[in-house]
Amino acid sequence: MDFSVLYIGSGQATWNGAVPLAKTGVKIGVIEESQYGGVCSNKGCNAKIILDKPLQLIDQIKALQGRGLDGVPDVNWEDLMAHKHELIVPQDQHGKDRLDNVGITTISGHAEFVDAHTVAVGKKTYTADKIVIASGMRPHRLDIPGAEHFDNSTDFLSLPHMPEHVTILGGGFVGIEFATIASAVGAKVDVITRGADILKQFPREYVASIKADLKQAGVRFIPDMAVQSAEKTSSGQITLNGPKGFVLTTDYVLDATGRVPNHDQLNLEAAGVKANAHGIEVNDYLQTNVPHIYAAGDAIDKTTPKLTPTAAFESRYLAAKFMGTNEGPIAYPAISEIVFTSPRIAQVGVHLDEAKANPDKYEVVSASYDGDWYRQVENEQRGQLALIFEKANQKLVGAAEKANAAEETINTIVPYVQMALTKEELNDFVYVFPSIAYTLQRRLPLV
Repeated sequence: MDFSVLYIGSGQATWNGAVPLAKTGVKIGVIEESQYGGVCSNKGCNAKIILDKPLQLIDQIKALQGRGLDGVPDVNWEDLMAHKHELIVPQDQHGKDRLDNVGITTISGHAEFVDAHTVAVGKKTYTADKIVIASGMRPHRLDIPGAEHFDNSTDFLSLPHMPEHVTILGGGFVGIEFATIASAVGAKVDVITRGADILKQFPREYVASIKADLKQAGVRFIPDMAVQSAEKTSSGQITLNGPKGFVLTTDYVLDATGRVPNHDQLNLEAAGVKANAHGIEVNDYLQTNVPHIYAAGDAIDKTTPKLTPTAAFESRYLAAKFMGTNEGPIAYPAISEIVFTSPRIAQVGVHLDEAKANPDKYEVVSASYDGDWYRQVENEQRGQLALIFEKANQKLVGAAEKANAAEETINTIVPYVQMALTKEELNDFVYVFPSIAYTLQRRLPLV
């Protein structure tokens, strides 16, 4: 065999485990057909947060007008995009170097199975004792006439100039985060959704507040609308058509209707690996139906959130399994999520809406930051936090926050949920003062 372990894909679901595994002397190959490091590093979350950061700072500056600051800077999209390229372009080489530097063989090209132990890249074939499919996902494209005129998330993150009128199809993470960015930069923004809801996985109360803020900023929401066709006008604009005479002409259309797994491009049939429209089918050991073939990350059909940290956790789990240090099934820890709106919404553990729907099982302790002096240093007016406890034992099982720094609060809470601390135990910490963690502890009536 050419390799002990051969990975298909080089993103978070690969390198987090492949690198420490290679350091033990295991012979590893990694096949990558696009950019090393995967979508998140090159054309996803990293790029998004670079574009988002100045907008977050501007929100803070706006909140402090007349409270020590005068004047709000403009966003120079072209300069911001150049800064993004400056940071993101090297990520591909960095991702490759990270593998090369520990002795991993990197193979550039498209992978397809020849049989259960053999993968072809072009005219060359590679064999392995174990194979890990970490091929990720790609943007979904609507199957309607004129869809070729739409851009996807990768395109948006490299827009040289912000169009005057941006129309977004979809109300998930990508759609609402990019609506936030485009609106803040000065574009007129329309968001078209097939249903009435947006950000379905986050607390309804918090989402309603975010939606109201976006509306106030000029974002228009068009719910319950299925775009049926599109065409380019003579002026270069795009006209969208829908039922009941719906017509909308815009400068730019972002198809943010979801993502689909890439397993359909791997010739899985040759290896006998089972998959469906949601991803590759695996057991609790991340094994496919072919015992020596595994899958990790967004490529998997799973109920666990398809997030960068989840993919990294799965990659580390497989490395431990291959090294013989973890023979048990994968045991997911408390998983946190965030949507980078303004303010952010973040959560971990039991969802707030689930807790509210089951008052006999859960106690929800909520607080607003409007009266908290530390949050008012930045004049933050929209902050809300909820801690979720199991009534039977008073253990912390979940949390959700809508705030400018929601990621920091929820990251503080993640280990508390993982350790299932009680209300009383949450008081047994001494934090830096002043800080978000200190505010979290002292703001809520925990005992």
